[in-house]
Amino acid sequence: MARKQSDYLAALLSDEAETASSAPAREETKAAEQGAASGPAPAPAPAPAPAPASRADRARGTTLLGRESALARLASGEVRQVTQLLLDPAKVRIWTGNARHQALLNEENCRELIDSIIAEGGQKVPAVVRRIEGDPDHDYEVIAGTRRHWSISWLRAHSYPEMMFVAQVAQLDDEAAFRLADLENRARKDVSDLERARNYAEALKAHYGSHLTRMAERLKLSKGWLSKMIKVAGIPEDIIDAFASPADVLLKPAYALTQALDDGKLAPAIRTEAGRIISEQRTLRAAGASPIGASDVLKRLLDAPRLAQAAPKAEPYSWNTRYGRPALTVQSVNRQGVTIRLHAGSGADTEMLTQALRDALEHLERQGMGLQR
Repeated sequence: MARKQSDYLAALLSDEAETASSAPAREETKAAEQGAASGPAPAPAPAPAPAPASRADRARGTTLLGRESALARLASGEVRQVTQLLLDPAKVRIWTGNARHQALLNEENCRELIDSIIAEGGQKVPAVVRRIEGDPDHDYEVIAGTRRHWSISWLRAHSYPEMMFVAQVAQLDDEAAFRLADLENRARKDVSDLERARNYAEALKAHYGSHLTRMAERLKLSKGWLSKMIKVAGIPEDIIDAFASPADVLLKPAYALTQALDDGKLAPAIRTEAGRIISEQRTLRAAGASPIGASDVLKRLLDAPRLAQAAPKAEPYSWNTRYGRPALTVQSVNRQGVTIRLHAGSGADTEMLTQALRDALEHLERQGMGLQR
């Protein structure tokens, strides 16, 4: 039996033993009080004194009685043993149904937890894991406690090889595991709205058969609020990439963006502006400068349709030969691709047309309309 289990059972036995040993004393006190109230009682007839039991016999009887009672309480479900294991984090994987993205964890955003574990001499709050089968590299997977798992793994790789991952084993199906992980993540400020939204969208299909009402009831959430989260989860990656970090995408402003994207007349301008912003963000990162803030990104995206409508239509890109004749013209750019016209009679040879195509694609990329957007 593990030490924690034996200590827990010993405490139960101690409680039972104290209860059993104090019962005779309470009976004697009660009898004495009744006798005092009714006056002097006749002296009882002397009875032969029983043979005194040895101290070892008394202790053995009490212990056996307490053990039987404690085991009965465990069997009936009145009390429950909680087993905590000391695990090698390398043998524990992260459950894919958790909202937190393991790839986004690093020393910086886990620094406070790392320092706390070092100061306390180890992990004090156990994670929740469940046993898995069929994976030769892992014995358990983390349901709740992803940051603790990452931090212990980091410490073991950085001068604290003795650190162990403390975990409590639970028997959970996927839906119960999702609800447990969700409850923990709700209290975590470092789980972004977008991470939670995408996690809810995946769980809606995986665990609730795409029934939003059922999911809201199981999670004890407002159906309207949950509907907004699912909507935000559907924002395309080419829009999310305009933000410096996915964590900058907050529920309330992002929901307004989803409504604009649903409008077929507004969406093209928003996507075009997102391409421009992505190009600018890339340039700023390369220069080591601060990225464009989330509020500014959102404003530019939402204002893009109005500005595009007010701006005069730009002439299509044209590549001319040295004689002033157009050799290549960009006729249209949309989600399906780029339409380019090669003009006959321009005097351009194959090498010149190849250069013209290169120049055209570079121009589109600078304008945020390249094929990589």
